[in-house]
Amino acid sequence: MEQVNVGVVGVGHLGSYHAKQYARLKHVNFVGVCDLDKKTAQRIGKKYKVWYFADYKEFFGKVQAVSIVVPTSQHHRIAKDFLEAGINVLVEKPVTKTVEEADELIRIADEKKLVLQVGHIERFNPAIHAMEPYLSLPRFIEGQRMGPFTKKSRVKDVGVVLDLMIHDIDLILGLVRSEVTHIEAVGTSSVSEFEDMANVRLGFRNGAICDITASRITKEEVRKIRVFQENSYIALDLLHRDAYIYRKIDGNIKKEKIHIEQYDPLKQELKSFIHCVMTGGRPVVSGREGRDALAVALAILDNIKTN
Repeated sequence: MEQVNVGVVGVGHLGSYHAKQYARLKHVNFVGVCDLDKKTAQRIGKKYKVWYFADYKEFFGKVQAVSIVVPTSQHHRIAKDFLEAGINVLVEKPVTKTVEEADELIRIADEKKLVLQVGHIERFNPAIHAMEPYLSLPRFIEGQRMGPFTKKSRVKDVGVVLDLMIHDIDLILGLVRSEVTHIEAVGTSSVSEFEDMANVRLGFRNGAICDITASRITKEEVRKIRVFQENSYIALDLLHRDAYIYRKIDGNIKKEKIHIEQYDPLKQELKSFIHCVMTGGRPVVSGREGRDALAVALAILDNIKTN
């Protein structure tokens, strides 16, 4: 396969960036876009000189792969239809509303030998890649993801846990690589019907502990992760793509800047998706990783309701 015919379902704020990248990517024949808002579909379609539809099923027979960038409540139905039609899928996070829905998508993708990738874009943040050579055995991780509430950028059908915190849940699960055994969480709503602030402590079977704070009503935008391990501490600023490692050497703490190769995370994410489609490779964030992050996020929400 020299080129992959690709479409985008949902070309709102984030989906329009998917369209922009696909229009530029090597090995991609960008076929078209779909959106229930016909004017939006037409505007994006004309911009990139591709087909535009209001019904995503018009993509069937025209594409080998698709990005699904729609509200979470629609992920399962649309992704299932594409997978059953034999089309590879990248679905934005969270993968679905329920673990059972995620399990069904994973089963269909496995049966049909299709790629099911989940859009946890922070896995492709250059700061995360730059940190990997310095990792040994994380014992304590602290994550902060905060920012203002804006109608343009915030989803409307989930709270801050499934909107923002799930990014750090996925990252931490990938770093710790152990089963979550303990959850303590609190949260509160302020400007929406869902939780807008949340804090959680996760305990893992291997003894690691993680604290995560997420807010979408904070004036300052913050995306930071701190990883503590034996004789070293790594500080990442995911927003500004900055990283330092602090090492204990001869009783002193030595600070060292970690070199970060700068690139566009979304472009890397979509390139990786297309590469997997062309080669049959396993995505960095497959349906299973997306499912695991969702399961922890839903358990956090249950804990918040209890508290």
